[in-house]
Amino acid sequence: MPSTTLDKATDTITSKKHYPDWKVIVLNDDRNTFDHVVKCLVQILPQMMPDAAWNLAMTIHTAGAATVWQGALEQAEMYHMQLGVKGLTMAPLEQDG
Repeated sequence: MPSTTLDKATDTITSKKHYPDWKVIVLNDDRNTFDHVVKCLVQILPQMMPDAAWNLAMTIHTAGAATVWQGALEQAEMYHMQLGVKGLTMAPLEQDG
């Protein structure tokens, strides 16, 4: 939701819009093991802990996909590329909302 401010000296309204978040989504496949998925998530995604990575790997396996990271486009593109290079099957980036 954009925020607005009124500059009383100039009677102008300034509106600030937030950049949308982008989702990095890993898809289930029959090539990657749970261990490999967990290792990649922990190595590449900031602050990803092994327990959370295991939970995401289970979601990927059972639901067919999981959002593993969400945030600014530039970072999303980097994580998407890095996970893909490691052999994970990636969905196209999705804009949140």
